[in-house]
Amino acid sequence: MSIVFFAGLIVTLVTCIPVIWQLRNHPRGLVVLFLTEMWERFSYYGMRGLLIFYLTEQFLFSDRAAAAQYGAYTTLVYLLPLIGGIVADRYLGNRKAVAFGALLLVFGHLTMAVEGPPAQQQLTYHGQTYTFATEGRGEARHVQLQVGAGRYDYGPSSDGGLEIRGLPADAPLPAQLKKGDFTLSVKDGRPIYQDFFFLALSLIVVGVGFLKSSISSIVGQLYEQNDPRRDPGFTLYYYGINLGSFWAAVLCGWLGESYGWSVGFGAAGVGMMAGFLVFVIGRPLLQGKGEPPNPAELKRKVLGPINVENLVYLASAVVLGVVYFVVGDNKLVGLLLLPVAGATLLYVFWWLYKNGGRKEWERVFLALTLVAGATVFWALFEQAGSSLNLFAERNVNLTLVGAPIRMPFLGRELFIGSRVMLAQSGLPPSSVWWVDAGMTAAQAQSFNAGFILIFVPVFAALWSWLGKRGKDPDPLTKFGLALIQVGLGFLILVYGAKYADIHARTPLVFLALSYLLQTTGELCLSPIGLSQITKLAPPVLISTLMAVWFLASSLAQYVGGFIAQFAGSDTVAGQVLNPKLALATTINVFSIIGFAAAGVGVLYLLMSPFLKKWSHGSDNVTGG
Repeated sequence: MSIVFFAGLIVTLVTCIPVIWQLRNHPRGLVVLFLTEMWERFSYYGMRGLLIFYLTEQFLFSDRAAAAQYGAYTTLVYLLPLIGGIVADRYLGNRKAVAFGALLLVFGHLTMAVEGPPAQQQLTYHGQTYTFATEGRGEARHVQLQVGAGRYDYGPSSDGGLEIRGLPADAPLPAQLKKGDFTLSVKDGRPIYQDFFFLALSLIVVGVGFLKSSISSIVGQLYEQNDPRRDPGFTLYYYGINLGSFWAAVLCGWLGESYGWSVGFGAAGVGMMAGFLVFVIGRPLLQGKGEPPNPAELKRKVLGPINVENLVYLASAVVLGVVYFVVGDNKLVGLLLLPVAGATLLYVFWWLYKNGGRKEWERVFLALTLVAGATVFWALFEQAGSSLNLFAERNVNLTLVGAPIRMPFLGRELFIGSRVMLAQSGLPPSSVWWVDAGMTAAQAQSFNAGFILIFVPVFAALWSWLGKRGKDPDPLTKFGLALIQVGLGFLILVYGAKYADIHARTPLVFLALSYLLQTTGELCLSPIGLSQITKLAPPVLISTLMAVWFLASSLAQYVGGFIAQFAGSDTVAGQVLNPKLALATTINVFSIIGFAAAGVGVLYLLMSPFLKKWSHGSDNVTGG
């Protein structure tokens, strides 16, 4: 039994009971969309939590290359919904777009489960090549250098080279390898499996592109414009998103690191299959919402038996090919993203120059100020899947108890401790009631979603209470508070490094507090961002500024991947050579981005009294 699973069940039961009760008062179609998006997020975050480890341990990417690859993938994940949303609005309709996207996601996640032999790190010295032997994954991973029939531990030498421990005096290479006397290379297991990997990423990117924007649009269509259940309905839907994210980290993270990458990725694929089936079977409950805007046009023949709908699907295959070509190249993704963002902003300013008065200029600049703040926030927040994930694995003690707890229970001994503690005790697992008090690094991703499940009703009540008293903070103030909190989340890790043990591992409580601060920051920023864009944009620019908002999310992913590259460390066979140096390097980056984000947050608080007037009454609070 695992404490993590037990805690997850408690959090889920306590938070989901009122949600289930409230769902009874909403359109039945909301249940379908709730479950579909819950499973989609389960698949996405289940895969995301394992991705950086899969890159560094299965394919032996360097930390820098892995962070760049992670950034390229997530950038495209947030960029493609712009295209998918346009196709859904003009041709397919939201329902068909969701179904098609979900099907692509099923194939994408199941393709991720196609796991070939791992890449091998090789060392060449004086023309002879030696292979590093690896066992296990994550924290349990053990790497040794194979020399003849023996396997030997290794570490860094004082001159930056390699020290091989326990090597016999008659070994064909010295125990101290000076820097420059040897070379390291990676022998790919079978290149075709890396091709499968990039195909899987491409399928997921295109699938999310079709599904992400369309499914939330159907939620809005379930309610009349002035239906008082509309906002509570989106809140319930938001709960489903985070419930899926929470259990993705808990379950897929555990399966992937404990039983194999294919098992973790496969679980994500099974979850997406469940979401697809729920959506297809639950179609009648959607009451005709999300159907194509012009069904006759969709059936119009354009080339022999091929109609417009068939053409959309064929075009998607072309897009899939383009994504496959660029997803492995971070620089190429940046070359695609930056011109699109620049051209969109140029159009906004061109329209303002031609048609905008002072009111429109000020409102749009206020909106762009919020977009800029959100970009900074999400660039740091999204370190969770890259640099923070690696930090958790290498420099955090992921055991929930400092020492094993032992007591008699039902005729046997109850042992509460990690797997390592149990092994060190010498007790056979079958002789005790063992409660696993450890967690995997990927499972640490559950902190954010778990805190959201707990604190969403708290923050909703807080904003409502302040609003009734006319003290609800204006958007700039909330964005400033969000940025300060995400900055403090990294600075608390800097502080926690002072308490690192002899293995350069910091206490878990500091990582938990970091995610708590990031989550409270998210709850200050995320719920109001898109709403403010729609309020501030001139009617003819609403779609364009919404595109700018989503482009900013994509840009944040790209910047986040760039930042994570600087937090990386030197590794051999996916294992850090010097954990203390790795801690120092990562903490230095966390210190810089932490102070930078907090500084930007303070700037937003200082700007708030002046810039909030630019809303010109678009918001009850800022319109004063």
